[in-house]
Amino acid sequence: MIKLGDIEIIRVEEVMLVEEPTSFADFRPELIADIRDWLLPNHYDEKTNTFSMSVHSWLLRTPDRTILLDTASGNGKSRPLSPRLNMLNTPYLERLKAAGVAPEDVDTVIHTHLHVDHVGWNTYWDGTRWAPTFTNATTIMSAIAREAHDPKRGAAAKPPEANLQFVDSVQPLLDAGTVRLVEGTETLFPGIELVQAPGHAPGHMMVRVRSGGREALFIGDVMHQPIQIANPTWNSKYCEDPPLARETRARVLAYCADERCLTLPVHFNAPHCGYIERRKAGYAFVPSDEMP
Repeated sequence: MIKLGDIEIIRVEEVMLVEEPTSFADFRPELIADIRDWLLPNHYDEKTNTFSMSVHSWLLRTPDRTILLDTASGNGKSRPLSPRLNMLNTPYLERLKAAGVAPEDVDTVIHTHLHVDHVGWNTYWDGTRWAPTFTNATTIMSAIAREAHDPKRGAAAKPPEANLQFVDSVQPLLDAGTVRLVEGTETLFPGIELVQAPGHAPGHMMVRVRSGGREALFIGDVMHQPIQIANPTWNSKYCEDPPLARETRARVLAYCADERCLTLPVHFNAPHCGYIERRKAGYAFVPSDEMP
């Protein structure tokens, strides 16, 4: 657990995955020579030439709020376009409970974006339908993201299998009337605000938290792997608007380095979060010694 003033930050893991280097078009093994000290061994395996990737949520407990940032992939969901996430069976809810939080305790869910590995635990199969998991929560998402991913709206031209995560994990919340659509620039609660971070996905946004004289920035998928810190122009193959994703990544790295804020992505392996440090002409990752 990380303490940020009076706010507790806990990582809730769903699954660990292996990511092929083909996720980055410009990757070559020899490029890690200058960053071995912080990339190895947790983030890149030289023997297998693969990256480690975590899929997790961030849990925030404030004096009066229980907030879940992104909800991973979910169990028992058909994902033909994402075989690694197809029909998962993980103890995600048990891990959430081990952190002291039952699903009904969550009062706010915030989605940085609506990709398949960020919305899945919004719902569970109750035997007849995909029912809301966090029954007392308001779910906050970008209006742009909703428009882009809704098969009745911006995603109408996509094949049905590309829209499954919206149909089974987002639409039930819209039907229940528990979704709050935002622009991505709002102050949600004291010390907790949204920041637009477009490029990786339509309406992608970050969450900035300030408490006790410290700042944390939950960056969603602005970066998938720490190697992008040293290579800010590299997009992952999942970035939907590559030029804009590069612009956002450059802006976020500069901000995190200048403000010395704790940086918390959604897919970094242990220690999962840290600080961005200027080094020579670029940046380096300084892992946090706090346990998330």
